[in-house]
Formats: sequence, C-alpha cells, structure tokens
Amino acid sequence: MNAKLLVAGAALTLGMTSVAHAGPTLDAIKSRGSLQCGVNTGLPGFSNPDSQGNWTGLDVDYCQAYAAALFGDANKVSYTPLSAQQRFTALQSGEVDVLARNTTHSLQRDTALGLNFAPPNYYDGQGFMVPTALGVTKGSELDGATVCVQPGTTTELNLADYFRARGMNFQPVVIEAFDEVNAAYFSGRCDVLTTDISGLAGVRATLAPNPDDHIILPDVVSKEPLAPAVRHGDDQWYDIIKWVHHAMVEAEEKGVTSENVDEMLKSTDPTIQRLLGVSGDMGAQLGLDNKWAYNVIKQVGNYGEVFANNVGMETPLKLERGQNALWTNGGLQYAAPIR
Repeated sequence: MNAKLLVAGAALTLGMTSVAHAGPTLDAIKSRGSLQCGVNTGLPGFSNPDSQGNWTGLDVDYCQAYAAALFGDANKVSYTPLSAQQRFTALQSGEVDVLARNTTHSLQRDTALGLNFAPPNYYDGQGFMVPTALGVTKGSELDGATVCVQPGTTTELNLADYFRARGMNFQPVVIEAFDEVNAAYFSGRCDVLTTDISGLAGVRATLAPNPDDHIILPDVVSKEPLAPAVRHGDDQWYDIIKWVHHAMVEAEEKGVTSENVDEMLKSTDPTIQRLLGVSGDMGAQLGLDNKWAYNVIKQVGNYGEVFANNVGMETPLKLERGQNALWTNGGLQYAAPIR
C-alpha cells in the first residue's frame, strides 16, 4: 500500500472515531439550562396552547424530544410563539435555538435566509377550504374568488402561482395573525381559506362552529415538506436536530415504543442496541449521553406515536398517515442508519 493510501486510511479512521466538538448553540443551551423552541402561535395538532398555557402538538413534541436528548428531561424547554413573518428573524437573531413551526423547506430559505433544515417531520401540501354552501367541488371552480391567506409564507406564493398558471383571477385577503385570518374566513370576509391541508383540517375540526359546513377541496396544489430549522454555522447542533428525527423514525420501524423501550434494552438486535445506547458510542458522536435516543423514546415516543397522538385518526384532525407513513408502508418517512 502506498503512502498516500496509508495517510488517507489513517485520516478516515480518525474521523470515524472522533467525537463531536461542542458548538456554540449547544454550549448556550446547556449554560441556560433549557431549550428555547420557536413554535406556531396556535395551530391545532402541531403547536397549540391551552387556557393554562400548556403547549401540545406534533411540533411541540419535537421540541420536547430535543430537550430529552439534550438534558434527559423533556420538560426543559420553553416555547416562543412566532407568526409566519416573525419566525425567521427570531431564529437568525438567536432568540430561539430551533424553529419547530410547520415551516416549508425551500431553496431560498436554505440559502438566502441562512437556514439548515432537518428531515421533514410532516409531508404536506397546500389546499383550499370553502363553505359547503358555496357549491364548489374543485379548485378550478374558484375563478374570481376572494381568498384569505397569511403573508410571508410559501402559501401566499403558491396561491398566486396556482391562479396565474390557470388563467384565473382571485382577490387576496391578506392577514398576518393566524387567529384573525381564520376569523375572517368564518365571518364570510372571503370565500376560501388556503394553507397546508393539515392546517385546514385543524381549523375545520377545532374552530368551525359546524365542521360539516366546510369542505376541504381535493386539490393539492403544492409540495410542503414541513421541517424543523436551525441557523447556518453550527454543524453539531444541526446534527442533533437531524438525528433526533432519525431516531424517532428508526424506533417506529423497529417497534420500539415509549411503553416497551425498557424491555427493548434487552434486545439482541444490533440496530436497537445502538439506538438505545446499549452498545456503540452514538451519543458521544453527537456530543450527547449515549442514552439520548432512549430518553427521547421513553419520554416522548417514536414517530408513529407522536403522529397518532397529535394529528392521527383518533384525534379531532383525523389525518391518515399517507405520505408520512414509514417507507416500509409506502410512505416517505425513512431513517438514515444509526451506526
């Protein structure tokens, strides 16, 4: 073997055995003693506060999963409610450590805004909701409609693209606050409410006086990979956010749940052993305790549990797994190998 190959091999071995160096974000979080998570101001099923200020939802569970991985305690997290227009500035400025707020991963946000996106925790698409009494059955019948939409979103851009591509006209009713745009629709200020289909399902199920008075049209007018985001420049923090998601998906695929995770510590499956910190040094590679994924699963659950508890068929939203099923069931959720 020549000298160049020897040097290359040594470098590769060193890279495989080194552990993560603490980055500025992780240092700041540990010094503070809690995670600061940016969430929606109130989106049923994803991030929504109750009358006592307790937050619940799929994105909230992700915030708790990060805290469990970092501290071994899912409760060491505070929430910063952010509007669509506030969210990126809050992340860029350091007001929040991570944005877990039904945000679409797009090229411009990935580059010009200086963000890194984790794998999508919910694959979605934009749709339209209309009053049943309007008699509309598909998007192509919306020519001339007034449409309620939030500014500073991919929703607003997709709306314009959809109508322009079809030679149709519409009148936008642009309102920033989530509760105000919904109120405008229900009061009749606009014919149509448009946002991600999961959001429409939440609004219809929890805010409509009578859900049967409103219909979500079958049209899916965009791809909306909703994903947590962090700032550019801290690879270690980005790695942690990514791998918490992979661990939750891997746990579901391997049948590891919040209820059986302690029993699964006895598993002879090498993948489960690495996932739960029984063997290997996966946590150290991330700068975390080797029980990081065990703590996530024990305290928050695997991906399937989080989906079912917040937006699944037994919740008011009644959303099917669809694209968010595991890849083994025809969906898009796929975990990179934990090894």
